[in-house]
Amino acid sequence: MTSPSGADFVVVANRLPVDRVIHDDGTEDWRTSPGGLVTALEPVMRANDGAWVGWHGAPDEKLEPFVSDDLALVPVELSADEIAEYYEGFSNATLWPLYHDVVAHPEFHREWWETYKMINQRFADRAAAVANEGATVWIQDYQLSLAPKMLRELRPDLRIGYFLHIPFPPAELFRQLPWRSEILEGMLGADLVGFQLPGGANNFVELVRRMLRLSVHRHVVTMPDGREVRAQAYPISIDAQGFADLAATPQVRARAEEIRRDLGDPEHLVLGIDRLDYTKGLRQRLRAFGELIGEGSLSATDAVFLQVANPSRERVQEYRRLRDDIDMLVGRLNGNIGTIGHPPITYLHTSYPREEMAAMYVAADVMMVTPLRDGMNLVAKEFVACRDDNSGALVLSEFAGAARELKQAYLVNPYDINGLKAGLMRAINDTPAAKTKRMRAMRKQVFDHDIDHWASSFLADLERR
Repeated sequence: MTSPSGADFVVVANRLPVDRVIHDDGTEDWRTSPGGLVTALEPVMRANDGAWVGWHGAPDEKLEPFVSDDLALVPVELSADEIAEYYEGFSNATLWPLYHDVVAHPEFHREWWETYKMINQRFADRAAAVANEGATVWIQDYQLSLAPKMLRELRPDLRIGYFLHIPFPPAELFRQLPWRSEILEGMLGADLVGFQLPGGANNFVELVRRMLRLSVHRHVVTMPDGREVRAQAYPISIDAQGFADLAATPQVRARAEEIRRDLGDPEHLVLGIDRLDYTKGLRQRLRAFGELIGEGSLSATDAVFLQVANPSRERVQEYRRLRDDIDMLVGRLNGNIGTIGHPPITYLHTSYPREEMAAMYVAADVMMVTPLRDGMNLVAKEFVACRDDNSGALVLSEFAGAARELKQAYLVNPYDINGLKAGLMRAINDTPAAKTKRMRAMRKQVFDHDIDHWASSFLADLERR
């Protein structure tokens, strides 16, 4: 394909799947972003003259559609003020906390809502302009909840799918939203609405029945014009084989050994890798580990916690406050329980490439994934995919979507500090045979239900709508 026009398959997401690269000589280029979504959808796009509609990452810059690595890309421009109100504001300070069990208090501002509507219309306009007659359009995530309806009003000939990557809340939380009906109606513009878990689909259809007074039968909503919309769960996954292959390379194996040496060759290396977000349960996890060291259940010279916190939404006040809190907590814990040359917690507030993360997964003895609420959590699946010798242990929050699939993990309630401590000690002290049995079962689940399975299942069901 030489031009991003006339596409039979269109992906619409907040971001394009590319990052801008500036070379030493000042020239610019684009590099495909790492991530499961583009990995899964790339072959579908290539086979169907596909196009991807999204923001290119720079404010106040308008770009014409372009092709990068044979991917047709359609940029949507956003100003700095629009990013502040549509993305940082309504998407991440209103919808995100509301959809994550109100772990932080959501803010409701009318001006944010107006900007959110305007930007959703801009994405819908761009998708309508690039889609061929009868094309399939797949809209992604909570930033674009209104776009399905807007797109359908522009192009009723299209087959439209919508997938929500984060949890969908129960009625008693969702009803707080002043624009609750508009969000539901926006999502119902799709032919197929996908959720991570059946509970999300249940919450959605129950709200549609109670608030919009629409007929619902077996998760199929009948619209006033007779059109039917199905709501269903499609748990997202990862490129399992890609991670396994990466973890098996000599470079990653050597780096894993180097990481352990750099941390003093501990007997127990516990790992956490998260976006720095208040939903991830970092405070509770660190407190639990600190108490185990303080009370002598673990030794500061034999156990190390390596916590990586990828920078996230640093212009949002709640996230800046969280960063300061975690910095102080780590400093206090290391000061109270550490010894000379042996800080028990190594905390890294930075992002790493996939190769370095794979090396950390291989190096660790225990992975702690303990969000207070999470739609899925792919880090848990990445860790499992990298353990080709069936070693290691996964401590997993029962409030992560992944817990529904990875039942053999050491499941914990992250709000229960004593329970977190007990779960970590079970993972550390369990027999090698028991750990192997658990890991083997989890690996089968992750490899049988990988990112390709997720995408193909959703698109096959959308094709039948």
